[in-house]
Formats: sequence, C-alpha cells, structure tokens
Amino acid sequence: MDLQANVLRQLKNRREGFSLEQPFYIDQDYFKLDMEMIWYRDWLFIGHDCEIPRAGNYFTAQIGDYPVVIVRGKDQVIRAFHNTCRHRGHRVCTKDKGAAAKLVCPYHNWTYDLDGSLVFARQMGETFDKAEFGLKTLHCESVGGYIFVCLANEPADFAPVRASIEPYLRPHRLWEAKVAHKNTIIEKGNWKLVWENNRECYHCAGNHPELCRTYPEAPTATGVQGAGDDPFISEHWARCEAAGLPSTFNMDPSGQFRTARMPLIEDAESYTMSGKRAVKKPLSADVPISHIGTMLLFHYPTTWNHILGDHAISFRVLPISAEETAVTTTWLVNKDAVEGVDYDLEELTHVWNMTNDQDRSIVEENAFGIRSPAYEPGPYSVDHEGGVMQFVEWYSNFMMGRLQGDKARLSVVA
Repeated sequence: MDLQANVLRQLKNRREGFSLEQPFYIDQDYFKLDMEMIWYRDWLFIGHDCEIPRAGNYFTAQIGDYPVVIVRGKDQVIRAFHNTCRHRGHRVCTKDKGAAAKLVCPYHNWTYDLDGSLVFARQMGETFDKAEFGLKTLHCESVGGYIFVCLANEPADFAPVRASIEPYLRPHRLWEAKVAHKNTIIEKGNWKLVWENNRECYHCAGNHPELCRTYPEAPTATGVQGAGDDPFISEHWARCEAAGLPSTFNMDPSGQFRTARMPLIEDAESYTMSGKRAVKKPLSADVPISHIGTMLLFHYPTTWNHILGDHAISFRVLPISAEETAVTTTWLVNKDAVEGVDYDLEELTHVWNMTNDQDRSIVEENAFGIRSPAYEPGPYSVDHEGGVMQFVEWYSNFMMGRLQGDKARLSVVA
C-alpha cells in the first residue's frame, strides 16, 4: 500500500485516547513523512534574539536535511539562510555560533554580506553575475525574543502565533536578556515520544524528585483542562493579571500553541532545590510582583518554555532520525546579571539538568519497549495525561490535513 495512504488510514482509524501504532515511533519512512509534512513546512522555534545581540553574530542549526544559519545584519534585522554555499554547497558557517563582519565559505572563500548577498567570488569570469548567487533565505520572524523560521516557499500565516504569544512574553523582555547557559542532549527516541513525555506529570513523582520540590504535579497545571476550575490557579491568575501579566490559559483553536501562567508549589519562586530565586536580579523590570510562578509556552513541534521572575528556560526539539532527537535547553537571565555575583550556575541549572537527564532515560526506555513485536497502543490516563492526548490529537489532525490536502511526495521548500 502507498505509504501516505497507509498512514492516513492508520490515523483515521486511531483509537481515541490511546498511543500511536508502532511505526509512528520507530519507522524511518514514517519519520521522513513527518519531516516532509510538518518540519519542512511549518514555523519552528530556532533560538533567541539575545543569542545574536550585535551585527555579525550568528548561530547555526540542523533541521532534518537542512543546515541553516541565523544572523543579525548591520541594519539589526535578524535573517535566516540556508547554510550552504551557492558555489558547490559547502557549509558557509561550520561552527555552532560566532561573529563575523561577513560570512566566508572556507572552501573557496566565496564571501557573503550579512544580508546574504554575494560580495566576492574569485576568478569566476566576466559573465558571472554575483547578484544571482546570494544565500537562499528562509522565512524568519521574531516575537518577544523568540526566533521562528520556516522552510516552506509559502509559510503558514505567522500572525496568529504573534497575536497569541506576544502579550504573554512582552513583560519579560527576553529580547534583551542574555544566555547564562545552553546545552544539547541527544535522546534516543522519536520526537513524538519526547513530546508525549513532556506533556504529562503522571511520571514526575517517581522520576523527578528535584523538579517536584517546586513544580506541581496536578493535571490542572500540566494538562489542558480544568485549570480555570482550580481555585489555587484561578487566584494566581487574578493576582498576576492585576499586575499587568497576561496569565489565563490561552490555546489556539488548532491546538498547536498555547500559553498559561501557573503557580509553583507553596512559597517557591524558582526551579531550585530550595525554591528560592536562583538569580538576584529580576529577569525584567516590567514584572512588578514576586511569586509569579512559571509562564508556560508551548508551540508544536519545536518548543516548550518556562519563564519565571528571575530567569527563563527554553527547550528546543529537533529530530535527527526516527529514533534520535536533539533537545536544546537555554537558560536566560537579566543582561546585567553577573555569574558568581548574581547567580551560581550550578544552582541555576541543577534542577533542569537533572530533569532532562531523567527524561532522556525515560524516553529511551520507552523507545526500547516500543521496538518489541509485542507492543501495541495503550490507553492514556484521562485524569493525568490529557496533555498527551491533546498532543497526539494535534499530530493526528495535522498530519491528516496535510495528507489529504497534498498528494505530492515531497513538500516544496525554499
């Protein structure tokens, strides 16, 4: 049977409230279809404005088969390019990050300005026109300090994303924060398993002792239903909203992105072993109160986030293969905060470094079990795994829409 037809049939016949069939988690052809239908077509969180604060600053990333580079221009505009030289395809920027007056391909020294235009190509003949060989661009948008890119020739409208999340992000001024620490781990599991694990805290008590010191396990805080009926949460929302901080649960009708500000446990203010702030300097002067909990931002398929009063943590998901996923965690602090004076890096990163490693182990054991011929889809907990069910529903609906609306084998990308 044709792969797309088979996947569509399986998704249409999916048993509601149950996990997906085995190939969705381990099969390389299913993975390629995910990449073509979702990752090469949709808006993806790629990094932060503050990672490239000055003209010539850049960072690189790999989206499936596509190496990309994000750079701040002389005009301060953030742009995204395919990181492949227009001469013979060598990567132009080979480091994870850097700073350069111009982008120079190390193979034959073809040189590009920060706006992507080709400015130097040695001995290419009199008829050679540099204007025809600038770097290929990606669609790029920045909102509230978050950079999103899209590989498609015709991207989805970004306006709904901006309108939904910008008010929640604005008070935290993340575009002028700074990176205190950043690391990437490779989880040997499908990207959907990474997300499924993230979308519930049913597993937290038995696996995350550090996180559970401050983060509530309640389904109303971790899921997608019932938060407004929880008096503790509704009181927290009212207090934060009165201080000018958008807080109530807000999910796009598609289910792809949502925001909400959730309280931490008891008197906790930050993700530390003590619950006390990890950073002395507040993240933003525009946040007038303490104990604001964590502002949760989710955008499938690439990011979940925690934004607190003293620091912010972003998580970026990028698939590598059917059974490998790169998860990048970035800790942001006030731009004037000084390590060793205003914060201790070990204290700042300890809880989520431990939690990430624990989640990596969970995902890998989950993937190991799913490879068994005995695996079959199992039921999610209605009480605790509503967030997982919502993610799987989003994935299924999103894929069915793409599969029914496009008969092409491959997506068209820039």
